[in-house]
Amino acid sequence: MVAYIIRRLLAAVVLLLVVSAVTFAIFFLVPRIAGESTTQLAMQYVGRNPSPDAVAAVKKNLGFDLPIYTQYWHFIKGLVAGATYKFGPDASVCHVPCFGYSFKDHVEVWPDITSRVPVTISLAIGAAVIWLITGVATGVLSALKPGSVFDRLAMGVALAGVSLPIFFTGLISLALFSYRWPIWPNLQYIPFTQNPAQWAWNLVLPWLSLAFLYSALYARLTRAGMLETMSEDYIRTARAKGLTERAVVAKHGLRAALTPIVTIFGMDFGLLLGGALITEQVFSLHGVGNYAVQAIQDNDLPKVLGVTMIAAFFIVICNLLVDLLYAAIDPRVRYS
Repeated sequence: MVAYIIRRLLAAVVLLLVVSAVTFAIFFLVPRIAGESTTQLAMQYVGRNPSPDAVAAVKKNLGFDLPIYTQYWHFIKGLVAGATYKFGPDASVCHVPCFGYSFKDHVEVWPDITSRVPVTISLAIGAAVIWLITGVATGVLSALKPGSVFDRLAMGVALAGVSLPIFFTGLISLALFSYRWPIWPNLQYIPFTQNPAQWAWNLVLPWLSLAFLYSALYARLTRAGMLETMSEDYIRTARAKGLTERAVVAKHGLRAALTPIVTIFGMDFGLLLGGALITEQVFSLHGVGNYAVQAIQDNDLPKVLGVTMIAAFFIVICNLLVDLLYAAIDPRVRYS
C-alpha cells in the first residue's frame, strides 16, 4: 500500500512538471515558432506607444532575450520560490507561485486568482454533492427495477439532462425562478464566513442547474454498471449465503460498480475546480471561470497562463486522489 502511494505521488509530480513544460511551450515557444518576436511580447507589458528603451528594459528584466530553456527554468523557479522584477528604481516582488503581472490591471495574478477560488470551490462542491447523491441513487434504483415505470421515467429525464447544455438550463432556471417567480431574485455570491445561510441560498439555483447535467450522466453510468455487476456469479453466491438484499446491493454490487464512477468524478470535479466557465457566466458568479473568460477577451497572457496552470493542478490532484481511493474500493489495485 505504501509503495502504491509513493508511486502515485511521484507520478503526480512528474505529470505536473510535464504540464508546466507544455503550458510554458504553448505560451512562450509556440508564438516564436509562429513568428512573434520577443519585442512584440515585451510590448504587451509597457502599454501603448512604448519607447524603444522601455521595451528593451522589459525584455531584459523579464528575460525574454534569454534562451528558451533558461526562461523555462526562471518560470519554474518563480512558481516555487517567487521572483523579483525591477523596473527603474523600484523592485516588484512576485510571490509564490509567481504567474507574473496582468497586462491590463498591472496587478499580481496569483492573489487575483485566489480571491475568486472560493466562489468556484463553493459552486463545484455543492453541485458535486447533489449530482453524486441523486445520480448514483437514481442509477441504482433503475438497475434494480429495469424496465419499470420508474426506470423508463428516470432514464428519460437523464437523457434530457445529458442532451441539454448548461447555458440553456441555466437561463431557463433564471427566467423561471428569478424573474417570473422571484424565488431567487438578485442572485449574488455571499462568502460562507459572512453568512452561511445566505451563501447556500444564493447558490441553490446554480447548484441545481449544474448538477442536473452531471446527475443525468452519473445516473446512466451507474445503471449500466449495476446491471452488469448484479448479473455476476459472486452476486448469486452472496445471495446463496443468505445475505440480505441490502448488503448484496451496497457491499458487493455498488462497490464494484463505483470504480468507473470514481474515475469520471475525479475528472469532472477537477475540471470544475479549474473553472466552471459557462455556469459562472450565466449566473454572473465572479469565480475562476469568469476570470478566465475575461482574461481571454482582454488577451491578458499572464492571467490565462495562471488559470491554465491552476486548472491543470486541480485536475492532476483530483486524479491522484482517485488513484488513492481505488486502493480503498478495490484491494487488487494496491498490488498493481
